[in-house]
Amino acid sequence: MDYRNVGASGLRVPVLSFGAGTFGGSGPLFGAWGNTEADEARRLVDICLEAGVNLFDTADVYSAGASEEVLGQAIRGRRDAVLISTKTALPIGEGPQDWGTSRARLIRATEAALSRLGTDYIDLLQLHAFDASTPVGEVLSTLDGLVASGKIRYVGVSNFAGWELMKSLAAAERHGYPRYVAHQVYYSLAGRDYEWELMPLGADQGVGALVWSPLAWGRLTGKIRRGQPLPRESRLHETAQYGPPVDDEKLFDIVDVLDAIATETGKTVPQIAINWLLGRPTVSSVIIGARNEEQLRQNLGAVGWSLSKEQIEKLDAVSAVTAPYPYFPYRRQEGFARLNPPIV
Repeated sequence: MDYRNVGASGLRVPVLSFGAGTFGGSGPLFGAWGNTEADEARRLVDICLEAGVNLFDTADVYSAGASEEVLGQAIRGRRDAVLISTKTALPIGEGPQDWGTSRARLIRATEAALSRLGTDYIDLLQLHAFDASTPVGEVLSTLDGLVASGKIRYVGVSNFAGWELMKSLAAAERHGYPRYVAHQVYYSLAGRDYEWELMPLGADQGVGALVWSPLAWGRLTGKIRRGQPLPRESRLHETAQYGPPVDDEKLFDIVDVLDAIATETGKTVPQIAINWLLGRPTVSSVIIGARNEEQLRQNLGAVGWSLSKEQIEKLDAVSAVTAPYPYFPYRRQEGFARLNPPIV
């Protein structure tokens, strides 16, 4: 397993990390992901640690905190061997203090997460969404206090727009607050919007990407094919409306190329899709999930080998889409492109 620093920080993480959204799964979304309980979760953690994967990602909104609880049980007795990443901000109830990133909410959410996880510190706390109702200064000063108290080691965000992240980074710089070092983002061969603005921002400001849903919400598993119905066991039957939109024809074109490369390499479609991401700029770690040991071992096979230059070029080409305004001139017109050369 290779390791990378998250952005411009000293936090060193494996290139693959484990998403615990399946732990304790309940409800229409998380229940469809999986419902791994403590004994099986410990087994999955064992496999991850044997492979060098020591970063485990969760959130308070995952099954109303059950994911954090099961993860805490699974790592009991080996806290120093793991890194814990969790998230807060999304609503976990109907009350006025049950959502957002106000000072009261952040402090209460952090204390609750520590209790559920059975630990006295969180390695990486990420804001799950931007809270436009709370001043950025209030958010950052609260995080500063939590870092100073030792309850949080590093801070990051998830699903922020470019201006939201940049505004926060500028305020942190101005006032000496902790800077966000990680941005947990959706990025896949079937969804490359991260590249338009957030990737250049991350490269410029030293913010590393932790990639969620690298298989495009289950569409790049190798089980979905042109002209065939969704497999009966696919979670897309229950969860498609919650995930990122994907153009079906584009998806099938991508899968065709993945199939061809799978034949050339002897690797699986998911392994190739994840491996492609590991070569992209600013990517610190790709978060993999698994409902069972077989899925986990399959996904772990995405590392330890490399795609050829020609294979990468084929994947780049088939997955490319026209960037929206104001980004497309910088990719299509020489004068614009000269001012902003591609990130490599």
